[in-house]
Amino acid sequence: MRFLLAAFFAIGLGASAVAKDGVTDFTLDNGLQVVVIEDHRAPVVVHMLWYRAGAADEEPGVSGIAHFLEHLLFKATDNMEAGELSRVVAENGGSDNAFTSQDYTAYFQRVAADRLGLMMQMEADRMRNLRLTEDDIATERNVILEERAQRTDSNPSSLFHEQMNAAAFLNHPYGTPIIGWRHEAAQLSRADALAFYKRFYAPNNAILIVAGDVTPDEVRTLAQEHYGPLKPTPDLTERERLTEPPHLAERRLRFEDPRVSQPYVYRQYLAPERDTGAQEQAAALVYLADILGGNGATSVLGRALQFENPIAVYAGAGYGSVMLDDTEFSLVVYPTPDTTLAEAEAALDREIAKFLETGIDPEQFERIKFQIRADQIYAQDNAMARAQRYGRALTSGLTIEDVQAWPDVLQAVTREQVMEAARDLFDDRRSVTGWLVPEGGEEMK
Repeated sequence: MRFLLAAFFAIGLGASAVAKDGVTDFTLDNGLQVVVIEDHRAPVVVHMLWYRAGAADEEPGVSGIAHFLEHLLFKATDNMEAGELSRVVAENGGSDNAFTSQDYTAYFQRVAADRLGLMMQMEADRMRNLRLTEDDIATERNVILEERAQRTDSNPSSLFHEQMNAAAFLNHPYGTPIIGWRHEAAQLSRADALAFYKRFYAPNNAILIVAGDVTPDEVRTLAQEHYGPLKPTPDLTERERLTEPPHLAERRLRFEDPRVSQPYVYRQYLAPERDTGAQEQAAALVYLADILGGNGATSVLGRALQFENPIAVYAGAGYGSVMLDDTEFSLVVYPTPDTTLAEAEAALDREIAKFLETGIDPEQFERIKFQIRADQIYAQDNAMARAQRYGRALTSGLTIEDVQAWPDVLQAVTREQVMEAARDLFDDRRSVTGWLVPEGGEEMK
């Protein structure tokens, strides 16, 4: 099996080089950046428009407006009725949707390649020509509040993580939920939506990514026809966010809810994100998350807490590398019914301390490096995933060159770099530890 994968890697290296050659970018006169990812295996195209505007770019007091506007963009424009875009996409055999994060908002369609021009026509229309009524606002605001009720308010784990993030970021807007605080989301107005729309929805604040059965010349011609006439926003400024002060003390919280059936311990550390031209530290943290908690049977925490000393039903680690600003590294332990949260947290601390002392098992490290390489190759097989990879990166301060260098940066990581990153990361002053407990559950000590 290892021989077959090694042979596949040899093929994959060629595929990776082709993929680099198959990515073209150019910028229209109005500032719209266009990225073309060629993939001619099927007559299908993914059309994605990404805005450098997410929840962390909102003004204070209107939390949730970025996500709210994402919903409102499916309303009427100068040239389309409400819901027409999605209806036309479906009638042409395609699919469409949108999503909002802290750092971006993205809209996409997946259709037959010969429908690309139609997608551009409709997407360009709603970039500048949105028409909102008070009825639209009232209707969609209720949708947003119901979405929050279903996904957050009715889920104690979601509420817990919302509180964790608020505690983790003392000043930075990443501490505010993407969907917004309920009391603010309930007051969002037409004026709030239009202000965010007029400020951020502009060709010179957007990235168009087209992946699939197209050529750069075809995309350039269509983009100039449909997006080219749109005027840029002349006074668009750099993204300005409140910065995070130095963290001087660890924070702890206990969240109690009668609906909790599985208590758990969760800890997150403030961690560096991938920076353009300097992705090495983030790459080391990718390895650290995998080493500590990637696979229950082979990871440090999984092996120790689930098998050798079975006090947990699950133990893991995670790291989100693609963010515009500092991100988080997380650890979690779901204890067995006869294990207290205090015991689970103590065991977590012991294993982290032991890891910092003993270091990384060489065989585990090589196995993870091999798997990371395989994952990078497999990811080349999905046009949507490739488009998303570039979109997330470019709206988070990275460049095309950074995206293309990332697999090599990952392969160059050493055990020493991972341990150095771990020692820098595990500073209690930059952490928040939370317990999710049922009503009347265990008290923190």
